[in-house]
Amino acid sequence: MNKELSESLNFETALSKLETMIEKMATGQLTLEESLQNFEEGIALARQCQQILKEAEQKVQILIEQNGEYKTRPFEEE
Repeated sequence: MNKELSESLNFETALSKLETMIEKMATGQLTLEESLQNFEEGIALARQCQQILKEAEQKVQILIEQNGEYKTRPFEEE
């Protein structure tokens, strides 16, 4: 996977690709070279997912601005 392609993926697609890579590696049927390639791509995808989540968290903090102050609170599921 090239860098431009991985950077253009949305969170769900990147996470799905990462899960698929993990499943392939867990089978133990890949060669060492294939495992290393998957590991490198997996690290890039994991970093991309982390960045997307960080950006989403920052947007949420901005959206809950109150009286000129940013207040964060834990996410509560309904």
